[in-house]
Order: sequence, then structure tokens, then C-alpha cells
Amino acid sequence: MAGTVLLCWFINNTFLEYYYLQDKERVLETAYKRINQASLNGEIGTEDFGVELKKFCSENNISMVIISPESDIIITVNDSESMRRQLIDNIFGRTDNIIRTLSKTESYNIWIKTDLLTQAEFVEIWGLLDNGTYFLSRIALEGIKASVALANRFLAYVGSFAVILSVIVIFYVAKKTTDPIMELCKISERMIHLDFEAKYQGHSKNEVALLGQNINELSRSLEKTISELKIANNELKRDIQQKIELDEMRSEFLSNVSHELKTPIALIQGYAEGLLDRISDDQESRDFYCEVIVDEAAKMNEVVKKLMTLNELEFGHGQITMERFDIVLMITNYLKSAEILIKQRGAKIEFYETDAIFVWADEFKVIEVINNYFTNALNHVAENGTIRIKLEKFGKNLRVLVWNEGERIAQENIPYLWDKFYKVDKARTRAYGGNGIGLSIVKAIMAAHNQDYGVENHENGVYFWFELEIG
Repeated sequence: MAGTVLLCWFINNTFLEYYYLQDKERVLETAYKRINQASLNGEIGTEDFGVELKKFCSENNISMVIISPESDIIITVNDSESMRRQLIDNIFGRTDNIIRTLSKTESYNIWIKTDLLTQAEFVEIWGLLDNGTYFLSRIALEGIKASVALANRFLAYVGSFAVILSVIVIFYVAKKTTDPIMELCKISERMIHLDFEAKYQGHSKNEVALLGQNINELSRSLEKTISELKIANNELKRDIQQKIELDEMRSEFLSNVSHELKTPIALIQGYAEGLLDRISDDQESRDFYCEVIVDEAAKMNEVVKKLMTLNELEFGHGQITMERFDIVLMITNYLKSAEILIKQRGAKIEFYETDAIFVWADEFKVIEVINNYFTNALNHVAENGTIRIKLEKFGKNLRVLVWNEGERIAQENIPYLWDKFYKVDKARTRAYGGNGIGLSIVKAIMAAHNQDYGVENHENGVYFWFELEIG
């Protein structure tokens, strides 16, 4: 804007005076043609022509004189005597004060001339009309120069104001344009880092707003696509992890099953071969061999059943049926059914709960957990020792604790107790027929209930516990 104003000022200052001079030369030529026509038509002496001429001279700031060949004034407008003398000087060739000739024909001359008396510059036309009279018209150049200077000064003022106003307007317009663009730039930068929360908020109808709406749509589309890709990627990772875990579980399962079944199979095979080979003919020995075979077969059957139960729980095939039941009544009935085992161990049982406590769980699965905990307690309780079963409220849950008096579990073994086939004391476990699967079944059942379980060493014994939702 400033450059445009400066260019206008330069053009005005350089060419306006020339243009103005050309315009005045044209005006003087127009005046000559009209006077010459009037002289031929005999209008010069009429009143109407006199009024027309004065009006024309007044509008264009022209001084004029027309004289006869005898130097008599026929028509004059402004400063008649001075103009007459100037015209006579021109006729007789006294033109030393000419500055520059602008145009010259057979009928008139146009030049710029200095007035000898006032030293003012004029653009002047003089010559001979077709009726034989002489004429002189002139316009002062001082007025032209003053007008040009005034026009340039006015343009400078107006231009300066226009520049200041334009700066404000352009700044506002540019800000209205660039602010949305910068906002879109920030949004796109956030999209580079997969942040799709930022959205363009403009509501105008221009091209930038349309671009912003398209970027919003692009953001939503990218967010949706990336979300779908992440979901698919997570599912793929989960599938791969499940496959890896399944392969590991299969390998571990085969290894552990082979290990667990190897001993009973070897015993069964050995004693069966002994019977076939008639190593001992007495009835008592044969009965002993048969008892070993039956006992080892029973152990194998127990291992297989527990493995099937564990497999159903771990792979989600064993359905959990949530029902409300009295846990106190369940434990009481279980202890009655286990009286024979308790007497064989010579253990003392402490369970003093009598009031009903209702919980939500799968009753048959909970019996399995209690059976595993209680069987472990019987197998590890000290001779004539105590087994204590307690029920404690733990927040919104009920915690069932089974404590047996006896040796504590080494702290380094506790994290592995829940692993399949893990045995702390393999010789002792073998003696009472343990297979290391019971606590793994507890882990799977409690995971299916989404409840906690655990084991803790206490004075003179070990606590195994699990939690159920109070009903």
C-alpha cells in the first residue's frame, strides 16, 4: 500500500504539471477556434457571444484581447491595455522573453513567456484570425504550479492517512486469514503425534473453514482407523501370546504328566510282571502285589481326573454357576464327611462357627477348594496337631482361612506353590499320594470367580486362604 501511494505521488509530481500544461494548451486552442469561427460568422460584436466568451475565460482563468489592424481593441477580457501592448510587441517581433515554444502554425503560435513587468510565467497563444484581426490569449503558469504543488501536498496527506488506515485494515484482514491457518497448522502438528483431540472450531464459509472441516473429518477418520488397527493389533498379539502360552502349557503338561505317570506305570508294570513270573507263590505276597497295582492305578486315575478338571477350568470350558449358599453349613458337612481321615491323622479340628453366613459362588467348585486346602493341611499337620478353620469378613468379601499346625513353608517356595506339579517335598508328597495339581486347581477356580487367594506363614504353622463375595 505504501509503495502504491509513493508511486502515485511520484507520477503526480513528475507528470501532473506537464499534463496540466497540455490541458491548458488544448483550452487555448479551443478558445482560438471558437473566436475564429465567431469572426467569420460576424458574432464577435454580439452581446450573446460576449457573455459566452467571458464565461469561458472565467472558467479557465484566461486573459484575452482582440484588436483590429489599426490596433483598436475589439474585445478584451481582463487587463486590456497590458494585453494590447503585449500583442503589439508580438506582432512587431519583440519576443525576447519567450521561454519555450509549444506549438506553431500559420495562424497562431503557442509558447511559454515571461511577463516583463511582473516576471510571471504564462502559456500564451496569439495570431491572426481569418477576418484579419489579431488576438492574444494567455493563462498564468503560477496557478498551474500552485495547483500541482497543492495536489501533491494533498496526495501526501491523504496517502499517509491511507497507508496508516490500510496497515490497520490489512493487519486485521491478514490476522483473520492467518489465525485459522495457524490453528490448522497446530492441529496438523498434533495429528503428526497421533493426537486427534484438537478440532478446528471456525464457523465461517470461506476456503480456510472448508479446509478446517476437511481436516476434522480426516482427524476423525484417522483416529477411527488407528483405533481399529490398535484393536486388531492387540487381538493379534493376544492370539500370538495365547498360542505361545498354549504351546508352553502343552509342552509343560506333557513333561509333567510323563513324569507323574512314569513312577506308577513302572510300579504297576513291575508288580504285574512279578505276578506273571510267579516270583512268590504265597497268597499274602500275591495280595500285596495286587494291592500295589490297585493303589498305583487309583493314583493314576486321580491324576487324570484332576488334570481334566484343571484343563476345563484353564480353558474356560468349566462353567461357573453363581448361587447363594451357607458356607458355614458347607464346611460343617464337609468336616463330618472327613471324620475318618481326621481320626487316621489324629488331628484336632477347630471350627466354631454356628451362625449361617451366605456367600455367592459356585458351591461345587468351592467344595473343591476347601477339599484341597483341608487335604493339604491333614497331610502336613504335625502329629496330633491342630487344624483351624476360620471365617473373617474382609471388606465386602468373606475370607476363609485353613491353618495347620506344623512346619512352615520356605519363603522361596511360596511363589511356586500354585504351579502345576510343583512339590516342596517330593518324597513326602509321594508318601501321601500328592501330585502337585490340587493348588493349581484352586488357582484356576478362584480366577474363574475373580477372587483372591493365597498362603502365609504364621507361628507354628501355615495359613491357606481364599475369598468369596458375601451374599
